[in-house]
Amino acid sequence: MKQPGLFIGRFQPFHNGHLFALKEVLSKEDHVFIVIGSAQAGYTPANPFTTAERIVMLQLVLDDLDISCNRYLIIPVPDVHNFTLWVDHVKRFVPEFGTLYTGSKTSATLFSSQNIPVVKISLHKKNSHSGTEIRSRIIQDEKWKPLVPERVAELIEEIDGVKRLKSLSYQD
Repeated sequence: MKQPGLFIGRFQPFHNGHLFALKEVLSKEDHVFIVIGSAQAGYTPANPFTTAERIVMLQLVLDDLDISCNRYLIIPVPDVHNFTLWVDHVKRFVPEFGTLYTGSKTSATLFSSQNIPVVKISLHKKNSHSGTEIRSRIIQDEKWKPLVPERVAELIEEIDGVKRLKSLSYQD
């Protein structure tokens, strides 16, 4: 039996670039482990959303796409803050997997150095479809909702994420 693929992201927030990449992974894999990196983080400017909130973002979007929960498993993984330990750290949290799908050169290098197959995935509209850009737009009251799936925008509003981001970015 083929081992599941692996897709890693912080998803701060889950955006249309992630969605584009995840659809590509799901077109190639019957089952995928979706790792939420920086799982210990939340309520910081770079990581404003909690792991639970990010899990809900993913589930809402995948449900809207009619992707069966039998095709994916969402796994939170906290940071280890050491690139040389990262791959082994992920392996401690994730069941045996096959191919890593990534748009990150660093991840590709780290995983391939341990003889793990890596498929480079397209980063759709990398400049505008990035968590950093979206968080910045939210803080500056610029147009951000078209950059995330509709259900993610709704969730961010439900949890008062706009106010949270603005308060986290406030400097005395």
